[in-house]
Amino acid sequence: MTSTTVPRRALRRRLLLLIVVTAAVVAAQVWYGNRHHFLDLRIYVNAMRWWHDGHPLYSFAHDDPIQGRLGFTYPPFAALVLAPLGVIGFRASVFLFWAGSAAAVIVTTIWLVRPIARRHHVPLWFATLLAVPLVSTLEPIRETVNFGQINMLLVLLVLTDLLIVAPRWPRLAGIGIGIAAAIKLTPAIFIVYLLITRRWRAALTATATAAGATLLAAAVAWTDSWHFWTAALWETGRVGHTDRVANQSILGMLARLSDPAEPGRLVWVCLVVVTAGYGLWRARRAALAGDEVVGLTVTGFVGGLASPITWPHHLFWFVPALLVLVDVAGGDGRAAARRPGLFVLAGLCWASVTVSVISLFELGLSKRLFAHGLPGFLIENWYVLLAAVLIVALPVRGRAVPAFAERATPAVPPRPVDEPAMAGTGASPHLG
Repeated sequence: MTSTTVPRRALRRRLLLLIVVTAAVVAAQVWYGNRHHFLDLRIYVNAMRWWHDGHPLYSFAHDDPIQGRLGFTYPPFAALVLAPLGVIGFRASVFLFWAGSAAAVIVTTIWLVRPIARRHHVPLWFATLLAVPLVSTLEPIRETVNFGQINMLLVLLVLTDLLIVAPRWPRLAGIGIGIAAAIKLTPAIFIVYLLITRRWRAALTATATAAGATLLAAAVAWTDSWHFWTAALWETGRVGHTDRVANQSILGMLARLSDPAEPGRLVWVCLVVVTAGYGLWRARRAALAGDEVVGLTVTGFVGGLASPITWPHHLFWFVPALLVLVDVAGGDGRAAARRPGLFVLAGLCWASVTVSVISLFELGLSKRLFAHGLPGFLIENWYVLLAAVLIVALPVRGRAVPAFAERATPAVPPRPVDEPAMAGTGASPHLG
């Protein structure tokens, strides 16, 4: 056997695996098709046309057979960003959003996979070509593309800020998060993340950026801005029905349990406070241990569960969570004893999010099989429960000096993370 035989065999095996996985993913995507026909993108385009014609932005309504009338629900700054769509038209907008979302998925996957590939001595090209097709099968990614949603742009802004800008140019950290929060309110949870990890400059920059963008929108469209912040923002029904199975938030779960009555708001607030308190505590511990990816992932789940309405395409955070589980399960050291459980959790997460069990429930399949007993409750609230499990169980990859360049010393001295820490994986805080 020559010295090149083993590398060539490994290369052939890798290429064969890539061909099989890619073919299976393409077949599955073709079979699934685009079942939503860029509904949200169509709303964006038509709302911008409506606005260009001189109508009040938040008076626009799109008739929907499931949820009645849907309007433009984002802050006015988002309208400034999306305004060109009303000029270029729907077809050009589809191409722009599809290409932009695909590029964002590829770029963010590379950022998340690169340190994992390095630790496990796997070529980056192979890890990327294997991960991207599998990531594309997850419901949050698939539905973002099928709806023509803006989510991947927001994810790209947040990850660029935390994984790329903060370690290299800390004085600029926070700009991306601020822009994302001005476009859509939910990314503002990452300003809280910056605060609890004591990155004061970045938090101030993010807040100032969001405020500046909001004031810019107010200067351009004062009447629409006033209406949004004083009226439209508080009309939850504009976004959709809270009791729909697709609403995978704590409020959505409570609304389904109490249906047809309204869910108890005090119970909701208490559950949100407990979830946010524990989740942000875990996110802070992860960040102080040097695992920025786990910190931002847990924070993303907290934001999704706390929001009144969270559709499946909002839950991008299953992507980094899965990659972390696979990374730690494939490691050594203290992770070895937990490896089977982590692989099971990763497999369950990937399979259920890919198959979209809650979509099956909404289509009526599981209702016929399970009615409204415990199995039905578990299925129709699966993403809520899975996100809660991941907030608790997502492992922190080791003890490292926090990679927060803007402060000289960490607020809490680096120490071994007791639960469910994985110091043996040799994680690096340099995630760029």
